Amino acid sequence: MSNKGLRMLGVAVAIVLAGVVRAAGAQAGPAPLPVDYSTLVALADSIRYPGSEPPGVNDWSCRSAKHPEPVVLVHGTHANMRVNWNALAPLLKNDGYCVFALNFGGLKFGQIGGTGDIRDSVGELDRFVDRVRAATGATVVDLVGHSQGGPLIRYYTSVVGGASKVHDVVALAPTYRGSDALGLDPWVAMWRTALPGSAAALDELDTAAMQQFRSSEFSTALAGLPDTVPGLRYTTIVSRYDIVATPMTDQFLHGPEARNIVVQDVCPNDFTDHLAMAYDRVALREILNGLDPEHAVRPPCEQMVLPYFGG
Repeated sequence: MSNKGLRMLGVAVAIVLAGVVRAAGAQAGPAPLPVDYSTLVALADSIRYPGSEPPGVNDWSCRSAKHPEPVVLVHGTHANMRVNWNALAPLLKNDGYCVFALNFGGLKFGQIGGTGDIRDSVGELDRFVDRVRAATGATVVDLVGHSQGGPLIRYYTSVVGGASKVHDVVALAPTYRGSDALGLDPWVAMWRTALPGSAAALDELDTAAMQQFRSSEFSTALAGLPDTVPGLRYTTIVSRYDIVATPMTDQFLHGPEARNIVVQDVCPNDFTDHLAMAYDRVALREILNGLDPEHAVRPPCEQMVLPYFGG
């Protein structure tokens, strides 16, 4: 073959290879987001990037044929979206969900959210859900909450009419009926009666935290409501080692579409606590199963998980 022929063959081969590479890249799609199952990484990222969003959230152009219902993440008390959802947000995004998250309840010192009156935070959530629905064209969303996120979602769906905008409710360690705080709650109630002035001052300073004591007016009213709303599907994921939302059984909901999961019933060597639930592989896998039960996968159970750190 002549030199000219060799050159032409080389050009043809290069064009074919380029097409193969482009086709492979188009088929592969974007690289998955990294998922860090670590509370320490989340805290470090929140400090390093104050006010930042967790990876994968709030893509307002997102559409998903695989999961047409967007997921809205609702953080807990004294937290923010980055601290709470640094692992779950990219995990959901990698699985094809459109994921959205908000900070609510005020951000003290630029980082500490979820401290304001839960009833006011419900209004913030409602406006955010409407924004998500308008942007995505979805009729309903799925809600995932941690700790305070549970009663906030319950108030939203049971009291102010949010149920018509929701399909799935998934909660990690929710304070659905308030907490007895390992037996501290009766003392708090006594203190409120004996020293109403100081109690009112603390209510003003840290409203949401005080509302989550079992004896508070907010928790008492919420506990008197039916557990579930017809038409909604509920998944509640709890830990036997939770020392914040106590007793553990107060986190459960009861109804025809309510499923309660104890992490240690799935993996006995998992010692996750209230804080680490959002970074626990078993709990996060059960969130995915709750959102898409038709394609549920048994959670991994190969390693021991310590409290607080996640993993």
